[in-house]
Amino acid sequence: MRQRARRYMAAVLPQPYLQAKGITAPNLDSATLHDLLDRDPKVEVRRRVEAPERLGTLGVGGMSLGGVTVADMTQEHAAALSRQLPQVHIERDRLLTYTAVSQTPRREARHQLVLPVGVDASFTFLVVDTDGKPIPDASILVNGYLWPAQVVTGPDGRGTVTMTGETPESIASVQVKPEGGHWSQLVVRPALKKDGDNLIVLKKLSDTLPDFPDKQVFGWGQQAMQLHRLPPNFRGAGAKIAIVDSGADVDHPDLVDRVNTGLDLSARQEGGWKVDTVHHGSHCAGIVTGADTGRGIVGFAVEAEVHACKIFPGGRLSDLIEALDYCIDKEIDVINLSLGTKEFSPLVAAKLEEARNAGVACIVAAGNDGGPVNFPGNMPTVLAVAAIGRTDTFPPDSAHADVIRPPQTAEGYFSPAFTCFGPEIDLCAPGVAILSAIPPDEYAAWDGTSMAAPHVTGLAALIVAHHGDFHGQYRTRDARRVEHLFDILKSSCTSLNLGDPYRTGAGLPDAMRALAPALNGVAAQSPMDQLTQEMLAAGLLQDTTAQAALALLYAEMVAAGLIGAGMPVR
Repeated sequence: MRQRARRYMAAVLPQPYLQAKGITAPNLDSATLHDLLDRDPKVEVRRRVEAPERLGTLGVGGMSLGGVTVADMTQEHAAALSRQLPQVHIERDRLLTYTAVSQTPRREARHQLVLPVGVDASFTFLVVDTDGKPIPDASILVNGYLWPAQVVTGPDGRGTVTMTGETPESIASVQVKPEGGHWSQLVVRPALKKDGDNLIVLKKLSDTLPDFPDKQVFGWGQQAMQLHRLPPNFRGAGAKIAIVDSGADVDHPDLVDRVNTGLDLSARQEGGWKVDTVHHGSHCAGIVTGADTGRGIVGFAVEAEVHACKIFPGGRLSDLIEALDYCIDKEIDVINLSLGTKEFSPLVAAKLEEARNAGVACIVAAGNDGGPVNFPGNMPTVLAVAAIGRTDTFPPDSAHADVIRPPQTAEGYFSPAFTCFGPEIDLCAPGVAILSAIPPDEYAAWDGTSMAAPHVTGLAALIVAHHGDFHGQYRTRDARRVEHLFDILKSSCTSLNLGDPYRTGAGLPDAMRALAPALNGVAAQSPMDQLTQEMLAAGLLQDTTAQAALALLYAEMVAAGLIGAGMPVR
């Protein structure tokens, strides 16, 4: 049987790099390499990723990254070309995944059961809301003794699964995740029947968030990061953000006029970045920049310039390289990368360093498989974000409760089971039951480090826009600028004791601390803010760390009900 062709990337190694490695080979440029591969009958060239010469490095020795040819070939032929052309770097152009948490079956200790293997059991589910209205497009995962089964409800809210070797008593759990507008539900050891409908009633988001979406809400994560206490003029104007994801539905009420431009590297269609069939990019965009319209949600940086770089569905490493080039050329300040892969890519690593040297800060989701930090989150040139949750932010019978992992803090913070962890984690951010926008005009509460990273991206944009350092000594677009931004984010964090520092890094960022220097002389937004400003004016308080401590004390007193909040609506 003939081996299936795979997708590869090929790039020329420069002579200084080859000499440092002791490799002798003729000079070759990227255009010549492209033509060489195009003439090879065993290679099907897909495209050439053009790139101007910049200051990126490849590997430990260092290498500038020029153009990249993307082509299909067998693994054997790729290996043969690497031997024939030592001056060429060839690597797999792997698929990327967007890092939202997928449904995973609950696995419990198996007891000795005698199951009728070969006998089918069918279960029909009817999913409705609290008004009895059927919910279409809800995903149902049934976890049996042998294998899980999944179905999506139809227009009538019904879905049927047929499972071999299962009985009603052998089903461990049923998990239901709606597309939007409702909370998910997890039923452990359900009492199922094979005849008739198994009724599942989902709570509407408005059942726990009164009058939503007609009444605008701050996400719990934004409040945990003190966004709601910033002055109303701290809105990110002047900062440039790129969201490399699945596009953004610019017709959604919370994204209208908020995502300004972009490019489509998925279908490669003009204006294709405005269509989000996956919904993931729109959800991330809502967290970053959801419009402040008085309804729905509100983002961190509601006046920033936002670009959507669409690479999903089907996003590969080569698409990410193109997106990073776009961001460098457009002088983007902060990129949100809620994506990853298990495998290291030297070519992407080189492009990430180019971005850093060009003053582009890459904020990356750590990953959601509960293991080591995914690539590119494990690179030292980016800021890796893990997820945290809080127990009082979702219904106790929702699927969100299934990701709780001990220990918990006194405030109910926990490190969810899905979040990747390791020494590469820089900080953590809210990533469980995060409410944001999905097409066409709905809202959904999702889990994932994908949801955590946009919280940090939004705050980073506010820092770039309003922190004086980025209009003064760190105005120049270079690696120092990026490192200073990352340092401010990490130094603003509140440490969380969740059993393992590799799960939380420096901790949870605090907008008041991060922007403390910019708050001097700004009209106060609460009684404690007013006190702080008066003490600063009188020379009684100069240390911004002490100022942040006062702000934190005020927040804790409000939470304890000792004083009134006096909170603004941004």
